[in-house]
Amino acid sequence: MARGALLALSAAVAFGATTPAVKALSEGAGAFPTATLLYAGSMLATLVPASTREAPLGSRHVPRLVIVAVIGAVIAPVCLAVGLSSTGGAASSLLLNFETVFTAILGWRLYREHVGRRFALVVAMMVAGGACLVVSREGATGSLGWGAVAIVAAACAWAVDSALTRPLADVDPVKVTRYKGAIGATVTLAASLVTGSPFPRATAAAGLLLAGLLGYGVSLRFYLGAQRIIGAGRTGTIFGTAPFVGALVAWAMGDTGVGLGTAGAAALMGSALVFQATEKHAHAHTHEAVEHEHLHRHDDGHHDHAHEPPFEGEHSHAHRHEPTTHDHAHGADLHHQHH
Repeated sequence: MARGALLALSAAVAFGATTPAVKALSEGAGAFPTATLLYAGSMLATLVPASTREAPLGSRHVPRLVIVAVIGAVIAPVCLAVGLSSTGGAASSLLLNFETVFTAILGWRLYREHVGRRFALVVAMMVAGGACLVVSREGATGSLGWGAVAIVAAACAWAVDSALTRPLADVDPVKVTRYKGAIGATVTLAASLVTGSPFPRATAAAGLLLAGLLGYGVSLRFYLGAQRIIGAGRTGTIFGTAPFVGALVAWAMGDTGVGLGTAGAAALMGSALVFQATEKHAHAHTHEAVEHEHLHRHDDGHHDHAHEPPFEGEHSHAHRHEPTTHDHAHGADLHHQHH
């Protein structure tokens, strides 16, 4: 659990720190070229060799990978780029916190992840925080706040992406990141050429590639690792720290749109994050018989099959679990997808 939380937090810091930078670097560039450079940069994080211990990415995963790439590497970054053009960096970062709520809801509905009694309060506080930003209009220039709407749409798209990516978290994260980035960059590049959208200057383009490497490549690999251990909902909740990292970086960069509305939103959303992240979940539960393949260890209380000769450490192969009932604290990993 601690390892999963640390991976989710690392993903949040990597992504959150890049949002204000993307706003500054994409000024004057089109939304499609911005998305192209970000996901081309994400592929740079996959230059390290893939692990041979991981479960392979097979043909059965391709349809899901294409869907999450279109949603998370095309629709979401384009919406973000549109929103950043008319909304302050700090406000934009905090509005992305809606991804936490959407991801938790989807994790609950799609994978039966436990959300706890605090969930309704968490949702209410997140919505109230978003309302503070929209009503205060800090850092926005559009007359109707369409920039804020576009950023919330990006948060929603990334939440769908995160939820649908959950089954991919148990296969090789390097290959998932690589192919998702390739699909996203290819589609948005084609859209850039068709629409004639302007690309940024060379120095800004290099900066966006670097932002993509950190915030969309390294971050995704950490995020997948966290999902594997603690599930989609809780990973999304801890990932909710990303907007606060982004808001802090935006403030350090001289964002003048930081005021009482932003402070109120930060207080509400931060409190909601604490409520959700500190929830405990432990009870007697039954595992049905199942056969699957994923990276695992033999000292985690769930993998007691024998090897000849004996094997220690992490490895991946097809294996079977017999029915068992026990009681312990757990997250929402592959073996604990129940209410």
